[in-house]
This record gives sequence, structure tokens and C-alpha cells, in this order.
Amino acid sequence: MPLSADYIARETATNLWRNRLMTIAAVLTVAVSLALVGAALLLKQGASNAENYWQRGTQVTVWMKASANGSESHAVGSELKQLPYVHACSYHSQLADYHEAKTLLSPGEFQALTVQTTPASYRCTPNQPQYAQAVYNRFNGQPGVLKVSAPFSQIHTMEETITVLQWVFLSVALVLLLSAGVLILNTIRMAIFARRREVSVMKLVGATNWFIRLPFMSEGLVQGLIGSVVAAAVVFGLHALLNSFANPNNPGTVLYQMRLSGWELFGTDFVVVLIGALIGSVGSAIAIRRFLDV
Repeated sequence: MPLSADYIARETATNLWRNRLMTIAAVLTVAVSLALVGAALLLKQGASNAENYWQRGTQVTVWMKASANGSESHAVGSELKQLPYVHACSYHSQLADYHEAKTLLSPGEFQALTVQTTPASYRCTPNQPQYAQAVYNRFNGQPGVLKVSAPFSQIHTMEETITVLQWVFLSVALVLLLSAGVLILNTIRMAIFARRREVSVMKLVGATNWFIRLPFMSEGLVQGLIGSVVAAAVVFGLHALLNSFANPNNPGTVLYQMRLSGWELFGTDFVVVLIGALIGSVGSAIAIRRFLDV
């Protein structure tokens, strides 16, 4: 029997309508699963964006001794500029650090300082937070250097937290993908079981294997696509909701740091739709291969 696009579309529509309650249940379940997958992907990307934001804010301070001479200070500054793992450095004179200390220290502590006893400093931003340790190892104890300070414990905690979050989001996404695929497989299997007599008749009158298979595969593809489009809309709404809570006047909040660009959102929705089409096709193909003897 010859195959045609019109026949496949007609049979697919008939199958979906005939099993409409099952189809609606499958589409909704796939939509919920893929919406959670999309949310997990959004959160994973948001965690990466927050990590990049925190990385740019990581600062290493090289404090110079108050007694350091000009050549020692110049040598440290020149070397810092040449380091490939240091993004940028700014020099704070003794007077600048003295005025900063006035705003940070209590009056009792500040009274013990003078401009002459206040150390000058180099404030540096490493390319990656882990490079803070390299700056510390390189300059701690160098002539003219009083000490090197950096938020080492916060960097370690941040890196561990980001790694755990990304693995959790990835694991959740994989489990949900597997669940969505199994749901479509079961839906197609039930459709095949409901039409087993019709399939037997088609085989008896000479229908080829692909003549029987393609409408079922198309049915799974349509279910996966519809569910994934609904999920993509939910992901878009979730992104808009989270962005509405991100206050641009307070860039230090986690939600602001986790914001995604329009292209990142489009890429996430595209992946969700593509995954829906794939699990619909693959799930139906596996169901046909296992439960349809053609």
C-alpha cells in the first residue's frame, strides 16, 4: 500500500481524537514534565550567571607596609599588571585608605590610625575566584608587602554550592525527561492495544510495516510537540515572573544575579521543544517495536 502525507495526517488525527482523553492526559503530563525540565535548565543557567557575577566581585587585596618605599610598591604593581590570571587592579594610596578606614572602623579604632601608619593597597580582581590563592602565594611575604587578604572561605563555599546546585538541577532534568519518555511510550502502547484487531486486519490485506507504524509514530510526535510547546510557554512565564522580582536597583540580590538574557531564554525554550519532539518520536518508536509485531 502506498504511503502519503495525507493518509498519515488523517490517521494521526483520527487516532488522537479516538483516544482524546488519553491524549490529553499524555500531553498534560509531558507538558508538566518538560516545564519542570525547562525550569531546571533555567535555574542551572541562572546559577551559572550568578557564579559569573560573584566571580567578577571577588577581590584580592595586597596591603603594602606603611614603611614600603616607592620601588617596592612599583615592583608589586608592575608584577600584578603582568599576571595573566589577574583581570584588573587599582591602587589605593595611604590617604585614600585612611579615608576609607574612617567610614569602616569605629571611632575608637580609627583614632589609632594616621595617614603615615595606614597601609596603601592594590585591589585586584582575578579572572576566576580560585586564582585568589595564586595571588596570595605569589605576594605574601614579598618585600614591602604587609599581607594579602581575600575571602577564601566564602570562595570555597560558593564554588561548592554552585557545583551542588548544578548537579541537582541536571539530575532532576534527566529524571523528568525519562519520566516523560515512559509516559508517551505507555500512551502509544495503549493505543496499539486498543486497535490490535484493526492492525491485524490491515496486515491481512497486505499493509506494509511502515504503513502501520508511521501513524503511531506521528501520534507520539504530535503529543510530544504539543506538550513541549505548552511547557515552553510555562517556562517563558516563569522567566517573566522571576524577572519581575529582580530589582535592578538592588543588584546584590540572588534573583538579579540569576537573570537570563532573551537569547538564553529562547535557547532554553528551543531545547524544551526539541526534547519534546524527540521523546515523542523515540517513545512511540520503542512502543511500536516492543508491542507491535510488525
